[in-house]
Amino acid sequence: MDNIYVAGIGQVPVRENWNKSLKELAGEAALLALGDADLGYPEALFAGNMMSGSANKQIQLGAQIADWLGFHHRAALSIESACGSGAAAFRAAVMAIGSGEIATALVIGVEKMTDSPSVEITSQLATAADAELESEAGISFVALNALIMQRYMFEYGWKTTDFAAFSINAHANGVHNPYARFQDAITRKSFETAGIVCDPINLLDASPIGDGAAALLLTSDPARLKHRRVKVVASSAATDTLSIQHRKQPTWLCAAEASSKAAYSQTGFTPNSIDFFEYHDAFSIMAALSLEASGFCSPGEGPKLANDGSIKLTGRIPVATMGGLKARGHPVGATGAYQLVEVTQQLRELAGINQVEGAKVGMAQNIGGSGSNVITHILSLE
Repeated sequence: MDNIYVAGIGQVPVRENWNKSLKELAGEAALLALGDADLGYPEALFAGNMMSGSANKQIQLGAQIADWLGFHHRAALSIESACGSGAAAFRAAVMAIGSGEIATALVIGVEKMTDSPSVEITSQLATAADAELESEAGISFVALNALIMQRYMFEYGWKTTDFAAFSINAHANGVHNPYARFQDAITRKSFETAGIVCDPINLLDASPIGDGAAALLLTSDPARLKHRRVKVVASSAATDTLSIQHRKQPTWLCAAEASSKAAYSQTGFTPNSIDFFEYHDAFSIMAALSLEASGFCSPGEGPKLANDGSIKLTGRIPVATMGGLKARGHPVGATGAYQLVEVTQQLRELAGINQVEGAKVGMAQNIGGSGSNVITHILSLE
């Protein structure tokens, strides 16, 4: 991959931000990233978002954010890939810089949902599924993941309680992240007694939505960097069938496997080269499937990694190091950008108590839909 570096990062806390608009959230994160980089305005802006048209009655989001920032007469595009929109915007920026067309780009992931009734948001989230075969039939996005989890437990013999370690680990890491939606630890007992959302998924299996924005400034000029050289060494994307029923193996994320393998091939890395992994733990079943498809364990062994401590900050493959989607929160179109900001924090040694010792290579994987679109990035210190 060409020389592409993260020059600046910014993020706002994931909250119910009633007093801030969509563009204000995006602008706040953007200005933090621009200030962190100190490179002036970039040549292009890429905004990742899923539902501004429905939840905020605003399309042309890239142009709106650029206007709000006073960033005129340059390229400003909005990118949609459901829950993977943030990483999709980052990948678009990487490809634009890699083409030689531009040298700097600002990536923003943003979502603003709390102004809309929950029933509307639930309906909008379901649009990430196949409209004709799934959402039109009345199935929710949670229900789709519940079906996958039921099948997984049937195939491999795991119980619902075996998934507790994923959530316990995420919340333990979220305690020390000031940007996290939830900053409270949970216990195995609280997981086991949590209410059922959609059997077998309970309340602590599922990530919380929220309003948020995260931003990264990319550059091809390492001489202008103020901070440690965090380089984008791999960027890949892959798709699978949109509907679960059309997959030959619903309990295997084919797109995650293809995306991660492509990322490894760009670098010569293997899963053993990765010091930590920011996975897409929208539901605990997705945490298990992501570990397996990305090569960190064999099929059916994801819960084993969680329960033997391998995913802890001091484990073999630390995950959700700043709380993940489960504790930091899942502001949908912004999630992929948060993941990449957190990878950069780790590589710059800015993660505080959550710092992964000796981290030099980090991977982020953002999933759109129930595994239909998976985008993987690997960042490393140079």
